[in-house]
Amino acid sequence: MKLARDTWLVFGRYFWIFIHNPAWVVIGVVQPLLYLLLFAPLLKQIQSAPGFPRGGAYNVFVPGLLLQLGLFGAAGVGFSLIAELRMGVIERLRVTPVSRVALLLGRALRDVFSILAQSLILILLALPFGLSVNAVGVVVVLLLIALIGLLTASVAYAVALWTRSENSYAPIVFTATLPILLLSGVLLPLSLAPQWLRNIAAANPLSYAVDAARAVFLARLGDPSVVKGVAIMAGLCVISIFIGARAFGRAVA
Repeated sequence: MKLARDTWLVFGRYFWIFIHNPAWVVIGVVQPLLYLLLFAPLLKQIQSAPGFPRGGAYNVFVPGLLLQLGLFGAAGVGFSLIAELRMGVIERLRVTPVSRVALLLGRALRDVFSILAQSLILILLALPFGLSVNAVGVVVVLLLIALIGLLTASVAYAVALWTRSENSYAPIVFTATLPILLLSGVLLPLSLAPQWLRNIAAANPLSYAVDAARAVFLARLGDPSVVKGVAIMAGLCVISIFIGARAFGRAVA
């Protein structure tokens, strides 16, 4: 009960900051929207190629784009934490009785809320292009996005507390996320890739989330990849929360 109350208090503080600067939601949608406008039309020319999933180019591309939004949308959250470290906010938390896990969850849930708002906007913008979805599918994909956002934000906060510098944080986080992104098949299905690349991608957890999201958007909710993708993301999310909470615990100990 105390954890839930503390998490709500921390979330309320950062949510208040968020709603007083809602422009970040629009800014976060701009890059995925450019992919939707300038890259997705190219897929229509190859959707009949062997190995390309059947169901429409946008139903194949948009799920990956949404998960990319979840990954990159949460990767940069550590910058605000580093700023608070510099201003002494984290130092002042030493004297508060707030749960150290709540310090992480409250902030991370605010980040997840922002990412989900951006994802819903992107889904609505993709509908006129030919995306077809159902309500259950949207809920499942939003769950995947939330898990990826919570996972990435927890790790990003841990890295920020470890580096305590934007100059170190940025190259570590964004260099690490690039191969994860490229080996997940978010832009093009890995079924088009050579076997050696698919073998490497099999070790990338995000690729299973992409497979799950595509199966949902292709109206295959009963596909085993859906359960596998959600389960893998949920398991990694729990581990990342533990890592992030330990980092907060040490920072305010």
